[in-house]
Amino acid sequence: MSKITHLSPEWQSWILENLGRGCTPQSVVEVMVEKNFDPMFASAIVFHFVSSGNSGAGGLPGPAIPGAQSAQQRAIQSGYVYETPRFPQAGSVIRTGDRDVRVVVRMEKPVVAVLDGLLSQEECDELIRLSANKLKRSTIVDPQTGREEVIDDRTSLGTFFSLRENEFIARLDERVSQLMHWPVENGEGLQILNYRVGGEYKPHYDYFPEQDPGSHVHLKSGGQRVSTLVMYLNDVDEGGETIFPEMGLSVSPKKGSAVYFEYCNSQGQVDPLTLHGGAPVIKGEKWIATKWMRQRIFG
Repeated sequence: MSKITHLSPEWQSWILENLGRGCTPQSVVEVMVEKNFDPMFASAIVFHFVSSGNSGAGGLPGPAIPGAQSAQQRAIQSGYVYETPRFPQAGSVIRTGDRDVRVVVRMEKPVVAVLDGLLSQEECDELIRLSANKLKRSTIVDPQTGREEVIDDRTSLGTFFSLRENEFIARLDERVSQLMHWPVENGEGLQILNYRVGGEYKPHYDYFPEQDPGSHVHLKSGGQRVSTLVMYLNDVDEGGETIFPEMGLSVSPKKGSAVYFEYCNSQGQVDPLTLHGGAPVIKGEKWIATKWMRQRIFG
C-alpha cells in the first residue's frame, strides 16, 4: 500500500486540534505514520503548523496554536541576522552534476531542508560496507580543552573518510558540495556513524561556540562550521529520528534521503535555533553520513 502524501481538511483539523491541546509534535507525527502517512511528509507538515503558528497546509487559514512562538520570533530574540541562504530558495529539484535531488520541505528561519534521493541505494550500501570494519566509539569536542572526548550523551560508533579519499568518495564529495553550494575544499572529511539499539546523540550544536576555550583549537583550521548535511544510509525499524527541539521538527531516517541546515552568516554569527540531536534507536540500527562545511579551506 502506497504511503499518504496529501492532507485532507479532516486531517488538518485533527493536527491543529492536537497541537493546540498540548500534544508534542513528535506524538502527532507518530500517529500519522501509524495511519500510513509517509514519515517525511508527516514530519514536514506538522513542522509547518508548529513554525507558522496560524496557517495550515498550502497556506490555508487555520486556528493559531495557543502559546506557540514562531521560529522568526525566536530568531529575533537570539540576535542572529538571517541573510540570503546558501541553499537554493526555490524549486522542487536540485540538480547536481550527476544526480537530481528532490526537496521535500525547506524553510528560511532557520535554514533547513529535507531532501530525498540524494544517494542511491547502492551508494548507501557501499558507504556502510567500506566503514563497517573500521568503526570506533564517537567523540565530541571538549568545550574547555578542545580535545576529543568520549561521553555518555553520544553513543555511536564512527569513522571518517579523507576528502577525495578514493574515486567513489570524491564523487560524493563533489555532489554534496554542489548541493550545499560551498567549495569542496571547505568541507571536512565525510563522517560515517552507526547507532545500535539505544544509541542516541542528545541535542547539541554543530558549530563551535566562540565563548568556549576549547573551540579556538578547531576554529584555527578552516574557521567556523557553516552548514551540515546528514545523509541516511538505511531505513531504521523504529526510532533514530533527527530532532530539532527549538522548531518541533523531527526527520525520520529514510535510505538515500538527507536533512540540510546552515547556521553561520557572513558576520560569523551562529544560529541557536539549529539545536539538534539524534533520537534513540528503538529497533534495528541506524547508519548516517555527515558532511560539515567550514568558512575557509579546511585542513
